[in-house]
Amino acid sequence: MYVIAGASGNTGRIIANTLLDAGKTVKVISRNAEHVADLVAKGATAAIGNLNDAAFLTAAFKGAKAVYTLIPPTWQVTNWRQYQTETGFAIASAVQAAGVPYVVNLSSQGAHLPEGAGPVSGLFYVETMLNSIPGLNVKHLRAGFFMQNFLAFTGMIKHLNLYGSSLKPDLKIPVVHARDIAAVAAEELLALNFTGNSVRFVAGAADVTMAEATSILGKAIGNPDLPYVQFSQEDELQGALKNGLPLAIAEGYRDLYHALNDGNYQDGFERNEQTTTPTSLQWFAENEFGQAYGAAQ
Repeated sequence: MYVIAGASGNTGRIIANTLLDAGKTVKVISRNAEHVADLVAKGATAAIGNLNDAAFLTAAFKGAKAVYTLIPPTWQVTNWRQYQTETGFAIASAVQAAGVPYVVNLSSQGAHLPEGAGPVSGLFYVETMLNSIPGLNVKHLRAGFFMQNFLAFTGMIKHLNLYGSSLKPDLKIPVVHARDIAAVAAEELLALNFTGNSVRFVAGAADVTMAEATSILGKAIGNPDLPYVQFSQEDELQGALKNGLPLAIAEGYRDLYHALNDGNYQDGFERNEQTTTPTSLQWFAENEFGQAYGAAQ
């Protein structure tokens, strides 16, 4: 049996469907039964509860051959690190108590940094907790910058006719689609050919700069001259707060972008055949971003 945490999310749903299509026994975890009703109709069983509940997770993980884990994003916390640590501890405790032999864990590029990278540094401690479980085989998927992150800026582009952040305009970073991460996770879960603790980077089709990304997004919405503007960190922080983000989240992203600009965020990453995945930013821009931009208010 495979257990998929966050089964209603961008990666978990695809993973669950892929495993079901392969004829595997799948249990899906969600906080809301309605959100996984389609997977249950397809043959999965559902465990409804919270990922910070170790007792619930231990019961859900019992008998599992492998588990897909992640710390779901949230915009409702006042202490992001505490949320990550408590959820990670519950997951790790349950994995150990249930005797799960294999885990594929969604992490992030930059998770080697214990401090200074905002929410990504929290994943350092989640990785460490899983790595400390005796006998566990765990593969950490360190994903690049999610293409879906660009969807949060459709309003800025529509109303200000620019895309901006505190990231350097010429900084090349890997950008990856959630479906590629899900495909890699499903591949690892079906193979289960890893031992000990190891890392696999998931990096999309190419590294792009923010200036290049802005041009690609602009062309997809009929605005090929859309400019990229680098904001100061303070201006970016104040803008995020003005738009309703909690202080903990806004400060986390400020620190994350500072770490990206600093250069050591990408330590250990090498683009090669294994880390490269199919979906390009051009495809995302033309097939998903353009539609979201058209619907933006």
